[in-house]
Formats: sequence, structure tokens, C-alpha cells
Amino acid sequence: MTTLAAPLTKAFPDNSLEKKAYGIAESFKENLPLMNDRNRLGFNLYRFLKGEGDSPEVIVRSAKFTLNGITKEELAARLNEEIAKLKSELKN
Repeated sequence: MTTLAAPLTKAFPDNSLEKKAYGIAESFKENLPLMNDRNRLGFNLYRFLKGEGDSPEVIVRSAKFTLNGITKEELAARLNEEIAKLKSELKN
């Protein structure tokens, strides 16, 4: 049997909402050590920013993340701060 090379993936443009949401999630690398947790957080943040998803408090409570050095309440508060910064950037 042979193994094919992994398919190429197209990266999001730097100014896209997806890139910014996943960037926020990636900024919590020390607190969310599992890459899959950060990907789920990025996806949920993207949905929230589009107006389709839950707030950060609900995301953190229901997603069952593996946290390191931070509580769920602190993570939700920091996410709200990052979202507020992002929204102010998007308005300008």
C-alpha cells in the first residue's frame, strides 16, 4: 500500500474574519494545550462573530476544553476582551 501526500489547504486571507477568530484561539496556546481544543474554540468564535453562535461564556462552559492555568470564568472574560478589541478594529 502507498500513502498519498496530504492535500494542500488554502489559508485564509490575513484580513478575513476566520483568520482573526482562529488567531484569537491560537493566542491561548498556553491555556489550551490541545490543538483540537483551539480549533474548536476558533470555529465557535467565528460562528459567534458571524452572529450564529453562542457567547464565549456558553462556549467555554459547554465545549469541555482541557484548561491549563486558567479557570473557565477567566477564559470567558479574556475571550470577551479579545472580541471587543476585534470588533473595535473592524469598525475602523
